[in-house]
Amino acid sequence: MTEEKSRHYDAGSALLVQKHQVDTLDRKTLEVASGVSSLEQLQRETIDEFNALNDQLDSLLALKGVEFSEASAEMSIDVELLLDESERKVRSEFHSIEEVGQVDYSEDMDWDGYINSVHKYAEENGIDLSKDPFEQLMSDSQRVELEKRIDEDLTYKNANCDEYDYMIAGTCGMIGGLVDIFFVGIPGDSSFINKGADAFVDKSVQGFASLMGWEGAREGSDSTKSAIGYLERKYKVNYDQRSSVDSQGKVKLSTINHHIKSLAHSPDIVGLFFSILSQFTNTAHFVEGGQLIAIDTDDFELKGHNFPAKVFCGFVNWLGHLFSDTAGSSGAQGRGSGIPIPFYSLLQFLDVGKFGKHDDSFAKVAVKVFEQGYDLRHGIAMSIPVLITELLTRISWTVKQRYYHEKEWADCMPSTSNPELRRMLLVSHGTLCLMDGIDAGLRSGGNIVSFMLRANLIAWGRFGVSAVKEVNAWYLTGKLDVEAANEELDKEYERLLGNVRVN
Repeated sequence: MTEEKSRHYDAGSALLVQKHQVDTLDRKTLEVASGVSSLEQLQRETIDEFNALNDQLDSLLALKGVEFSEASAEMSIDVELLLDESERKVRSEFHSIEEVGQVDYSEDMDWDGYINSVHKYAEENGIDLSKDPFEQLMSDSQRVELEKRIDEDLTYKNANCDEYDYMIAGTCGMIGGLVDIFFVGIPGDSSFINKGADAFVDKSVQGFASLMGWEGAREGSDSTKSAIGYLERKYKVNYDQRSSVDSQGKVKLSTINHHIKSLAHSPDIVGLFFSILSQFTNTAHFVEGGQLIAIDTDDFELKGHNFPAKVFCGFVNWLGHLFSDTAGSSGAQGRGSGIPIPFYSLLQFLDVGKFGKHDDSFAKVAVKVFEQGYDLRHGIAMSIPVLITELLTRISWTVKQRYYHEKEWADCMPSTSNPELRRMLLVSHGTLCLMDGIDAGLRSGGNIVSFMLRANLIAWGRFGVSAVKEVNAWYLTGKLDVEAANEELDKEYERLLGNVRVN
């Protein structure tokens, strides 16, 4: 038996012993209640007999003309006989109630010591711990009900979608696809979604700069560029090389590609790691030709009196410098070069294939696409049709469950643990990607860079997540859904805590 199974067995044994104690206490409680009720009945009968005897005695004394004092001795004898008779009846009708056994426990006892006490109690009270204790904790009906609930609610199932589900999902995906085609386009397009995304980023940079102490732009100057300049001065880093000369000739850098080639400029966990590493080791890390290249930089001193403080300062520097680059640089003409979409920089390690007339590898194509504005701002614009598709699918599924299937609102929560909703999301996002791929293919004319500029990477990523979930559910059909089980346990835990607070 493995250590984990052994601990589960011990926990089950402890629960079984506790259940035995509870059951025993319930039985003893019933015995005590029954005994108290019988004693009360016997008491009433005894009092009635005593009162009847007293009445007879009073009548007899009155007839004989005997004084009470003369009959007191005889009366005492009769009362004693009556009490002796009552005591014999109590002893004959009742038995003593044994004490409930206890498991030896003390505050300084460890788990193993407690389990030893559990086994000792089980041996003294005839509890069989050789069998699976969890099977003994439930009755047959409870076991059947639990198995049914697990099978219906907590196991992976294949989706059972009807034609309306597929029609709804396809329609939601088509709406998202049309939004993507007509209102997103390529980076820098004059569509209102692209303009809105750029404006949102500009406002975010200004808001962050204000939070960090920027007092606003001078009259007549550009507010966004002023905020960027303030952040550039405040959050300087040692990995912001912008030319091949700065990289000691090891990396082909320029002002329009150094943000993607420098891994520390990636707004994700990869960028955070390389930013902290670069600041601590006075190095900068780039990707060139599918290889990771590190170069030495000028000495850079992190603030902070100890290691955790320096790590925090490194994180603040990374975040502040990212905001200074998100909307381009302070000296850029026009839109400027922003920072890459999260994890987009990792595409540079795919230095394979030959594309276009120059036989560029996929890594070089990814860099060229970024150089033409495929940055985080465009990523925000591309996320709009994906978000529309997601929300429309979930809302439509909820409405159908409520009004078509006539379920309660509590059963209409759009959780992806539901197999039908999971399948509908796969279909809707697949439809969006299909329309996006056809549009990009037709408009690119076979040019790989143009194709990627028009491709919605966010949509393809979301479709990939749905596809992985669907394949995983298909493979695990009939097996326990751990995520759903954990959600159910969390709900039960919250319910128990709520009961404890109320009581």
